[in-house]
This record gives sequence, C-alpha cells and structure tokens, in this order.
Amino acid sequence: MLSRRALLTGLAASAAGPALASPPTRSLFPVARPAGLETPAPQPVAVSGPIRRPGAGLEDLLARSGLSGETALIALDAETGEIIEEHRANLLLPPASTAKAVTTLYALQILGAEHRFVTRVVAQGGSIDDGTLRGDLVLRGGGDPVLQTSDLARLADELIERGLRRVEGRFLVDEGALPTIRQIDPTQPVQAGYNPSISGINLNFNRVHFAWEVREGRASLSMDARSNVEVPAVSVIDIRAASRDLPVYTHDLSPQRERWTVAASALRTSGSRWLPVRRPGAYAGDVLRALLLSRGCRLPEPEVARAASGGAVLAEVRSGAMTEILRDMLRYSTNLTAECVGLSASVGAGHSVRSLEQSAARMNAWARTAYGAEGFRFIDHSGLGDGSRVAPRAMAQYLRSAWREGILPGLLRDHPMRDAQGQAQANHPVSVQAKTGTLNFVSALAGYAQPRGGRPIVFSIISADLHRRRAIADDDSEQPAGTRTWTRRARSLQQDLLERWGQAQG
Repeated sequence: MLSRRALLTGLAASAAGPALASPPTRSLFPVARPAGLETPAPQPVAVSGPIRRPGAGLEDLLARSGLSGETALIALDAETGEIIEEHRANLLLPPASTAKAVTTLYALQILGAEHRFVTRVVAQGGSIDDGTLRGDLVLRGGGDPVLQTSDLARLADELIERGLRRVEGRFLVDEGALPTIRQIDPTQPVQAGYNPSISGINLNFNRVHFAWEVREGRASLSMDARSNVEVPAVSVIDIRAASRDLPVYTHDLSPQRERWTVAASALRTSGSRWLPVRRPGAYAGDVLRALLLSRGCRLPEPEVARAASGGAVLAEVRSGAMTEILRDMLRYSTNLTAECVGLSASVGAGHSVRSLEQSAARMNAWARTAYGAEGFRFIDHSGLGDGSRVAPRAMAQYLRSAWREGILPGLLRDHPMRDAQGQAQANHPVSVQAKTGTLNFVSALAGYAQPRGGRPIVFSIISADLHRRRAIADDDSEQPAGTRTWTRRARSLQQDLLERWGQAQG
C-alpha cells in the first residue's frame, strides 16, 4: 500500500494524457428494488453524534423545495472544519454515485497514480513454427475496466506481425485477475447497460452493440463489438424478436450462448443501443478470434479457464494511468470502472474477495483507518446498489481530509451552477467541483465549493424518498413515473443550498 506522501509525489509528477476510449456518455437512471422481494428496502438510520440546529431559513428552504422523503446535509469550512450549516447530518442514506469519490482515493492510495492495467496474449507449451503455434494461446486479462475493441485489434496486429496464422492447441481466456460477478445490482432492468458483469477481462465496458434496421415493416437484428474502425460480429451472444409487447427485453444464459429476446412491437423504427454482457471472458475471446480471422489467422473457439502462470508474451496492451481512468470515471460516472478499480485495490492490498460486498467492506475499513470515516456502509464501489448507507457528516469529514491532501478536488469535474431556466452560468460567483449521485428517488451531491473571494466549503447533500422507491412496480422501466420531477426538485434544492453557503462564506 502506498503512503499518502508517495501518492502525492506520484500525482504531482503525472501529466494528464489523452482521453480514454469512449465510456457511456449517458448514465440511465437505475430503478428501485422490485416489489415482492423477501427483504424489504432498508429505512433511513440515524447514527449518534453531536447535533447543531440548522441556520435561520433552512427549514423554509427545505419545505419550499416540495421534495418528499428525507434530506440530510452538512457544509463545513474546508480550512477550519467549522460547521457552516447542517440538517440531520448523521442520517444514513443511500449515497448513489457519490460513493465513487471514496473509491477514487481507495484505488489511488493502494494501486498508485501511475498504475496501468495490462492485457496480454501468451503462448504456453510451444512456440510458433511456420505460422502455427504448437501449444495453447492465452488471452490473459488484468482487470482493465477500459479495454476496447480497438485494443484487441492492436493485439491481433501484433500476433500477425509475429507470424501467427494458426493455433494447434487451445485458445484460453483467463479472466481470473478479478472475481467474476454476473451483475452489479440484480434489481436493475435486465437491459440496463450501466449494470454489466465484472471479471478480470472487460471489453467495451462489458456491453455489446445491438442494432435493428427496419425496412418495409420488417426488422433485421445484429449484435457486434464495434470500434471506430472495425465492426466484428459477435457469435456468443444472439438476439431475436418475439411477438409480445412486454417485457421489452429478456435474457437467458444457455451453455454456449447468451440469448436475448426483444419485443417486436418495440422495433418500429431503426435504432441501436448497448446491452450488458454477462459472460465477459467468452465475449472478449470471441471478439479477438473474429479480429484474427479477418487478418488470416484461425483460432479454435475460446475456452474460459484459469491458465497456468508464465508463458511467452506475444502481445500486450496497457491502459492509461490510474489518474486518467479515475478522472473519466468521475466525469461519466461509469459503474464498471468503479467496481473494477475497487476490486483491484482490494486484491492489490492482499485481500481475498469474491463479491462486491466483501470488497466494499474492505474499503469501509480502509476509510475508517485512513480518514476516520465511521459513517460509511458501502456494499459496492459504484453506489449502484441501494443498500449502501452514508451519513453526510462522515462524507464531509472524508472530503475535508482529501481536500487537505489536494488530490481529489483536481479529479472531480466542475459542477455547473445554473440560472432559473436551467442554463449553466459561466461566471457564477461560486465555483463547484463535485460528484453527483442519482438513483430513482435518490439524489446526492458531494464535493467542494469556492465562493469568489471567500472561504472554501466542503459539503454533502443527500435526499431520498425510500417509501416511493419501494412503491415502484417492477415494470421494466428505466425511468419510472415521478422520478424526473422528483430529481429536478432535488437538484434545484442543491443549487439553492450552494448559493446560500456561498453567500455565507463569500
């Protein structure tokens, strides 16, 4: 594990690199836990601690917001730690994607700012002789969360340059660098691309591109793993149209393939979307095999299995530096990236973890030790699971410690302040760097605010209506009724609070 001094030195020496291959440009709203599960959704829980009365006018501001459910918040002077304002700051509520602000430093402190994930192709049990590998070819993942089809194309090109044209043995895909987890949160809609599988090899954020072209009332369906240059077809995942209206999508795992169906009534005009992959090793192996075939090299069908260590490295690709990966994760709120870097940090610290909850428990313990954060109860690293709980006071204390280190503020994206019409204001007197978090009927914002000419602020705001979350029927919808209006009110309240605190500290 790196010391904080070493981490700061490494960050100071690293320069920002080029943008990573495109993550999801839009994070769809996750849905609430379906009705009928045996375990009820947890209630808000208050933790012990000193309580200060909110400042004059805060109760009126909260009431005017029209926001149902619970709101807990706190704002601190970043330099002194003095409380500017608080309201129910010890209440434990779902943090949503603000959890990624904690995952960021967990990964940085343990793995290092310059850590790079490596994906290799290895020859075992033989060498290339007259174009034929007399042994096994192994695609070995290193847990890279941002591996793209273009990266596999680079591996394929290197193998061709080495003279490979045929493999006599097996084609193995080793995804054992991280535990294989079928999905982040099992309560999400089956088609939610933000809720993919996780393993030691992750391609295209573990999403497959589904396109449908409608001509004369008939839809032609296709699955591929497209990049900006190549569009390799996928043979281990298929989809067919079914004569129904609902559900829009279904998914099953057969021994050899992932099988999707889509409601024919939903395919009225041509379109496309990305669907989650549930067998990432088989998917990555299938795509590399297709890329090599297009270059004149034949491989057997991939087998997902742990391969023996060692072997001759024939080709490899490296990710960008950890700081680049995390900056993009915070910008696009990519759940897969958060889970992969969190799991990698737990494994890198020497822990044996087989689930997200086990790994998150390690992060909770790390936060207590490194930052004195007692109010963290994460069950994953992304915040997608609504069983995580955080007290705003604990989050603000963590953020203040991170502010003193000087690392996290530079990684968080600028959070725009908006006018009454919702337009971003370029010269607003309060500049904000923060992480947002959104689940259905949960909205959170945590980070830093700097009033022009004033004192810096650390803040954490969480609003949640857990009763309305439980009331949402399992209707296969990615944005159930009422969520858009509720979220708009929550974000308006966040803006009002930031302006209020900016005036107090300006």
